[in-house]
Amino acid sequence: MFKVTGVARFALLEKISASLPLTEAEEAEWQRAKARVQQICQHAYDHKLSIMIDAEESWIQLAIDQLAEEMIALFNTEKVVVYNTLQMYRIDRLDFLKEARQKASEGGYYLGVKLVRGAYMEKERERAKEKGYESPIQPDKEASDRDYDAGVQFVVEHLDHMSLVAGSHNENSAQKLVDLMQEHGLESNDPRLWFSQLYGMSDNLSFNLAHEGYNVVKYLPFGPIIETLPYLIRRAEENTSAAGQTGRELALIKKELERRGIE
Repeated sequence: MFKVTGVARFALLEKISASLPLTEAEEAEWQRAKARVQQICQHAYDHKLSIMIDAEESWIQLAIDQLAEEMIALFNTEKVVVYNTLQMYRIDRLDFLKEARQKASEGGYYLGVKLVRGAYMEKERERAKEKGYESPIQPDKEASDRDYDAGVQFVVEHLDHMSLVAGSHNENSAQKLVDLMQEHGLESNDPRLWFSQLYGMSDNLSFNLAHEGYNVVKYLPFGPIIETLPYLIRRAEENTSAAGQTGRELALIKKELERRGIE
């Protein structure tokens, strides 16, 4: 998984997302950024790997979505290679998912999506308030959970041309996907469905899913400290927001250490 802001200038993505005209130099810069993204996706394709394009702030996301759609249409003609990430705490993402699936069906390619709840809630709301526009973020956690679950269900019901990476540390979300797979008669190791957790978080969830034969991927953030550390802090805060999650994880870790005879 990679962030487009790692290969393209933030201000350029912001300008494109606002549908503002580019200068000749900016257009050339944009073409270079697109070439970098295509090179990354080509490398994944050539080595029979999957690649996920991460979601970022809403005011640059339109440009990222356009890039992701181009790469998906280019590389997903036989199977899913490129995944776009959808933050379901945005009020428009469930409709976006359905529209993306329709485009894939009409275009004759496969759609890969990673569904997450989201990572920039406070920043998004503060910016919307500051600039006087309606916040793109769901009014509460219940609404985010509802759209996340609805998105997962939508993908499972349209697996003929879709693949899913379910990015969540929430045990209820994982259980709901497991139940959906069983209801639809899907094998636990169906290659179109993956569970994803951050390395070092919710390892009990990852271990139990993998132990039961489900596809699990752990992702390890890599990048400049100034970017990576705030990201990890947000993930830790997100994890501790679940009632008793941190204490519970610590207890599970201790229990596993005892089982292995490690003091």
